[in-house]
Amino acid sequence: MANKNIELMRGNPETAVRKLAIPVMISMLLTASYNIIDGIWITGLGEAAIAGIGFVTPIFMILNGVSVGLGSGATSSISRFVGAHDKNRASDSAAHSIIILFITSIILTLIFLVIQEPLLRIYGASGTALEEALSYSTPLFLGLIGIMFANGASGILRGEGDMKRAMYAVVVSVILNAILDPIFIYTFGLGAAGAAIATVLSSLISAIVILYWLLVKKDTYVDINLRKFKFNSKITKNILKVGIPASLDMFIMSIAVALYLIFITIISGDYGVAAYTSGQRIYLFAIMPLTAIGTAVVAVCGSAFGAENGDYLSRAHKYGAKFGILFGLAVTIIVVLFATPIASIFAYTPETSHLVSGIALFLQFAFLSIPLTGAGMASSFLYQGIGRGVTSLFFTIFREVICTVILTYLFGIVLEWGLIGIWIGLAVGRSIASIVNYIYGRHTIKQIRTKLGT
Repeated sequence: MANKNIELMRGNPETAVRKLAIPVMISMLLTASYNIIDGIWITGLGEAAIAGIGFVTPIFMILNGVSVGLGSGATSSISRFVGAHDKNRASDSAAHSIIILFITSIILTLIFLVIQEPLLRIYGASGTALEEALSYSTPLFLGLIGIMFANGASGILRGEGDMKRAMYAVVVSVILNAILDPIFIYTFGLGAAGAAIATVLSSLISAIVILYWLLVKKDTYVDINLRKFKFNSKITKNILKVGIPASLDMFIMSIAVALYLIFITIISGDYGVAAYTSGQRIYLFAIMPLTAIGTAVVAVCGSAFGAENGDYLSRAHKYGAKFGILFGLAVTIIVVLFATPIASIFAYTPETSHLVSGIALFLQFAFLSIPLTGAGMASSFLYQGIGRGVTSLFFTIFREVICTVILTYLFGIVLEWGLIGIWIGLAVGRSIASIVNYIYGRHTIKQIRTKLGT
């Protein structure tokens, strides 16, 4: 299996991006269903529990972003060594990734167990909601090592092009979570704590499966032997220079969302926030396939860069952008045409039916940026693939904080276009940033090809 994956990564870049992207798309859609299943079971716990878990969610998203980011660092580093036909350093990179994940998970566990209560109070949790939040967050943070490894170690498999087994690990986690949630929440009567324990156990078992493939079965391209581990500062730097900036992406996004919510609250209060929150759920679900394409671009571009093949690097980036634009265009057409029925799914009760028009307007305007976002995301993942994680982080800041925040404020507040101005600002800001990102990506590839003479 591993040899076929390596051959695929070193072969036709268009075929590689397409074939590697599909299992990642399935994984991400399954991950989305994971959150939906959690939400369904948690709803039965009552308002205080829902609110308490809601306060923990942004913290968990940031921690989850760290694990995914470190996984991206592993993918980038390993794929470059695969392209360079350097199996020993690819294996060393995989071993270093495991050690980094272990150390990071221990440090974050200790930190967040200490600061969780004051942090939750800062977020606004109090009374029964705070008790429920702590009931949920404590087992979640205690089991952080399983969550970190489930996400991060998948990056090792992706680094050698083994997207299918990375997908299988997600399938295991989703199925287990669906089974364990009602058992721990209701049968054992653990409530919010039960939801967290179900998440931790399902993630831990998924992580064990991945580590079994890597450390016991040893049928992967990389050959990891932790007993012979020797620290290498260059390999560590190689992983972290992508992993750390990628880990900060979610933090930057949370800052941007906070600013959008301030603008929306000024304009329309709770109505606007509710419309944005519901529409944003659909938006995040819709861009998952674009993220999957980008994940494939990381591995293929990393391999091409390691092999010093400028032609393959260029073709992988171009095809990833084209694939993203076409996929994004199809999604946008469907959502814009069926905006009202889709919005009705998230506002189906008599008490929330008045939100349908607001959510539909969000979908009809904000979604117009998705096709160009496909090109921009392919470029951001290109930078990760060639080891320029800071450049990728810069374009996240440029897209969400600079372009989009400025334009949402301009259209929504200054020009007084109201909520439609905010939705237009989201679309225009992200579109402009994506175009600039793609142009800079092509410029970067041109520089690399000139340097390589290919």
